Amino acid sequence: MPCIDSSGQMTEMARTMLAALSDGATLSELAQKTGLALYRVRSAVRELVEAGLVEAKDETHVLTEAGRAALARASGRS
Repeated sequence: MPCIDSSGQMTEMARTMLAALSDGATLSELAQKTGLALYRVRSAVRELVEAGLVEAKDETHVLTEAGRAALARASGRS
């Protein structure tokens, strides 16, 4: 279940993950917030980090400025 589709657009999974990360969260907290299995959360976060939308700070993952902008666009608050 990728976060970025073949055309470079964010998927629903990405929007869900970015929204759940708006205040920062550990991988376990993300799994709880989203109801997704931990292995799916790990994979999604890894993809979002590679895309520059999320960064790790110790055990917590937070949105980057690009991630905040992408979430705002996805929410219609550009």
